Amino acid sequence: MATIKKKIVFLTGTRADYGKMKSLMKILDHDPRFEIYIFVCGMHLSKEFGSTYKEIQKDGYQNIYIAYGLTQTRDYSVNLGNTVTHFSGYVDNIQPDMIIVHGDRMDAMAGALVGALHNIMVGHIEGGELSGTVDESIRHAISKFAHVHFVCTEEAKSRLIQLGEEEQRIHVIGSPDIDIMMSDALPELSAVRERYDILFDHYGILMYHPVTTEYDVIGENIKEVVDAIIESKRNYVVIYPNSDLGCEVILNEYKRFEGNEHIRVFPSIRFEYFLTILKHADFMIGNSSAGVREAGIYGVPTIDIGTRQVGRYTKQTSPNILHTIESQSEIMEAIEKISDYAIESYVYGDGNSTKRFYEIIQKDSFWNTDIQKHFVDFKM
Repeated sequence: MATIKKKIVFLTGTRADYGKMKSLMKILDHDPRFEIYIFVCGMHLSKEFGSTYKEIQKDGYQNIYIAYGLTQTRDYSVNLGNTVTHFSGYVDNIQPDMIIVHGDRMDAMAGALVGALHNIMVGHIEGGELSGTVDESIRHAISKFAHVHFVCTEEAKSRLIQLGEEEQRIHVIGSPDIDIMMSDALPELSAVRERYDILFDHYGILMYHPVTTEYDVIGENIKEVVDAIIESKRNYVVIYPNSDLGCEVILNEYKRFEGNEHIRVFPSIRFEYFLTILKHADFMIGNSSAGVREAGIYGVPTIDIGTRQVGRYTKQTSPNILHTIESQSEIMEAIEKISDYAIESYVYGDGNSTKRFYEIIQKDSFWNTDIQKHFVDFKM
């Protein structure tokens, strides 16, 4: 790679995407050939959801920009417009060589739009995947604005090709957070339990997010889930949903957990600490992608509830997952037999994603990627 230092901006809007990109940030931050910047926005800024921007600050990067002026609303279109405007000004000031975004969030869409319209290379992590909500459309839209793709699987690569993307722009690296999961750098369970005052030895993890296209039934769905959790009389670590439309309905239902000695509720948990909690959990329950992607690495069985993860796994690829609908009786039945699903699965990576990413990004040929894209017709 040429000796001219490359400026790379990582845009992060949630605790989840920061965890996905963290190892990539760290390896570039230790290389004098790169200068990284982190634009922090979205859910990170919400006090209600744990003010997770503070966790990024604790990691000690030099160039962190906290977008305090960005007000979050329940209106996606308003948030998108505000983030585009704010990030556009930031990019004009920094003049980066590349913008890196992750996944399918509205914040990532804003980053991809700004990069494409400013003729700045956009790298998209985890494109080409499916989900059971409007997030899937957002993910594919981001991919069409991105110039290079760092995908998890060959299947994801095939979908991007089907979307008309040029094959040479697509790099299969796996999911970067798995590198952290498989490292020896995670905190001990005793330290995690002490920090978060978790007193029980055996527990499940509940993470249930709103499905925005099913807003009208979120209330009755989450009631069924909470009824089952309480009725099971098991121990649970419960983590707040994301801030999408409908989260207020879920949080209101979670008030029923107050005073229950079997349940600990947290707005957010620091990424590495969450991984330790996940690693030692009896099972995971809800509709979080962590149950689909990460739980299998540790062989933690997962009860996937509802439609949010539809299309993201099969019984063959993810034998640790048991699917059910939002029904108290069916969820209870699933909890009773979930221990049968303690099977490891490595669909999304093998712990070498950061190394693959780093090897790619050091090449001169990578930085010579043409930002003028050409649609490739799908040949039958």
